[in-house]
Amino acid sequence: MKFPTELLPSSWMQRFTLAADDLLRDATYRRLWISIFISSFGGQVTLLALPLTAAVLLHATPTQMGILTAMEVLPFVLFSLPSGVYLDRVRKLPVYVWGELLLAVFVASVPLAWWAGWLSMGWLYFVGFAIGTVYTIAGSAAQIVLTQIVARERLVEAHAKNALASSSAEVAGPGAAGALIKLVGAPLALLADAVLLLVSALILRGIRVTEGPLHVVTDFWPALRAGMRFVASHRLLLTMALIVGGWQMCHQAALVVQILFATRTLGLSEGGVGLSYVALGVGTIVTSTVGNRISERFGPGPTLVLGFVICGVGWLLGAVAPASPLGIAMFGLMLMLFGVGAVLIFITFLALRQSVTPAHLLGRMTSTMRWLILLPAGPGALLGGWLGEHLGLRSALAFAGITVLLIALAAWRQPVIRETRVLPVVRDEPAVPGSAVGGAH
Repeated sequence: MKFPTELLPSSWMQRFTLAADDLLRDATYRRLWISIFISSFGGQVTLLALPLTAAVLLHATPTQMGILTAMEVLPFVLFSLPSGVYLDRVRKLPVYVWGELLLAVFVASVPLAWWAGWLSMGWLYFVGFAIGTVYTIAGSAAQIVLTQIVARERLVEAHAKNALASSSAEVAGPGAAGALIKLVGAPLALLADAVLLLVSALILRGIRVTEGPLHVVTDFWPALRAGMRFVASHRLLLTMALIVGGWQMCHQAALVVQILFATRTLGLSEGGVGLSYVALGVGTIVTSTVGNRISERFGPGPTLVLGFVICGVGWLLGAVAPASPLGIAMFGLMLMLFGVGAVLIFITFLALRQSVTPAHLLGRMTSTMRWLILLPAGPGALLGGWLGEHLGLRSALAFAGITVLLIALAAWRQPVIRETRVLPVVRDEPAVPGSAVGGAH
């Protein structure tokens, strides 16, 4: 639906008018973007409602909450590598669509089990594992579908716009989710996410992509090894896997103590914590709108390093925040800086790894890279918890900040990162048919 711009002053019309070559003018990409926004908005409901169902209705212990989180992460470790071989053998868009549909089914099963009277932590463990499995496979497929819609030289711009869709949902979603949970209860609120996922799947079904010939390899293990060898032999991919994996370790170390730090050290209430997290959404939205221009100005490699630095400064700021109103403001600023840094990291990281990979290896590259960068996440969370318990909550934030700044320094010393000022090009592949390049379609 078009906004009635004739009712606005001319200055506002100019502000909201898309540029002639804006990606959102492309009908295919626009459908994908709308689907991402709707799915992300629904995801905010599940993000609050699923743990609240466990904590409030089922009176879960902290250990059980930890197991629930672990069940969502475990599929990435188990299935990332084999899913890449699978994705390189099949059409990606149907996998993406079926992923949205399966998520709707799994999410809806929670209120149905509650209504039937057999909801238990065991069932939530299953749902968490199932959701993680779908994200592992269909999430990788979604990243590849983007390369079939958008020309490779515009991937940074596309990832920035995708981040804008997600971060817009992160700002508006928690408030709407909280109101919905208060109105109907956590289990029934999950039905809203299920409906939104169905809408997202219907939008995705209308997308038309032209996929090149599938490169089917008969033997599974040789195909798996080929994908791993490609990443291991590509200096840019391997370097990014190491440094972004290190960032993930720091992120998890800080993440496990953030809420405890806010409530126990700064004395924030649950509502105060929620308001603080609005700063995170603001940081991601602002950076999503300007991230592509930052990357064009400094280059994707330096922009990646800049993201590390901003995150590190934010965590150090949180580590020294006093238990006062000033400290609360510093905590909000820490969250905002994390949002800024994380967006800069991932719009460049995703674009760079996709730009250097031939189409027939995109599935295996994506799954291998996701596996590599998430391997340090578990140890990082355990280390952050140990530091917070034995040395104080501030120590975990300080560890994350100092370590990621050292990672940024190490990354800057690598010419393959420092000197990457434009997206590399895969020379042995034709352009994507029907790609969203140049002007509007």
